[in-house]
Amino acid sequence: MKVSYQKLWHILLDRNLTKKALAEKAEITQYTMKKLNKNESVGTDTIGRICLLLNCTADDIMDFIQD
Repeated sequence: MKVSYQKLWHILLDRNLTKKALAEKAEITQYTMKKLNKNESVGTDTIGRICLLLNCTADDIMDFIQD
C-alpha cells in the first residue's frame, strides 16, 4: 500500500505556508521532509506533530493508495 501527501501540500498552499516553515515549526528533519516529498511512509510521531501544528487529523493530510 502506498501513501500520498497531496492533501498536506494543498493545506500548506491554502494557509500560505512553505515546506521549510512546516519543517521548522513541526521540528521535522530534512530527511523526513524528503520522504514526505517522495510520498514515502513516515512515523506516526511526525504525522502527529504536523496535525498538531495544522490543527487537523491524519485523514486531512494523507491518503492510502492500494497498489
